[in-house]
Amino acid sequence: MIEEITNPDEVEARIQKLRLLEALLFASADPLDEETLAGRLGPDANVPALLNELRAHYAPRGVNLVRTGAGWSFRTAVDLAPLLRQEEEVSKKLSRAAIETLAIIAYHQPVTRAEIEAIRGVATSKGTLDILMENGWIRPGRRRETPGRPLTWITTDHFLDHFGLESLRDLPGVEDLRAAGLLDSRPVLLGIAGGGVEEPAATDADEDA
Repeated sequence: MIEEITNPDEVEARIQKLRLLEALLFASADPLDEETLAGRLGPDANVPALLNELRAHYAPRGVNLVRTGAGWSFRTAVDLAPLLRQEEEVSKKLSRAAIETLAIIAYHQPVTRAEIEAIRGVATSKGTLDILMENGWIRPGRRRETPGRPLTWITTDHFLDHFGLESLRDLPGVEDLRAAGLLDSRPVLLGIAGGGVEEPAATDADEDA
């Protein structure tokens, strides 16, 4: 039974505890027991009553608050579970060529294909750019007002969203990327930071083989 409170201050305090309880349960990867929740909500919190109120609130929604053993957690509504089952295509891991090309575009945009090749020291295959476009991470930019009017490449908003960036200003440094294992430690990418290191002539097909 949901506890009734009429005092405005108590109502406000209860709402805050319900919000905190909701946030704790959503943020946790594992079910939380009432003792753990009580430790976060404070000694004056009636945890069982709050849980029941939150469970009633979510009962008609797409996610429900359920108890499993001693723990509480949010789960997909039982009647919706079959509708959420679908086959997912497993994305192929990006090749070294694609990762390097994406990094160069991110840090040098707008950049032409010829400039990408000059930095990498190898020819860039069309397939590499196609893969990055299919992932929605890059798109064509404006053409350069130079002879031949070459096409430039820039990153997309989906690129920012996928990598959790608010803007391009939030891009990590090259050394941070290498430390995280996202870039090859070999010197080919020093060109991103202006090093201009060259390699023997090659193509992306040679690297992807």
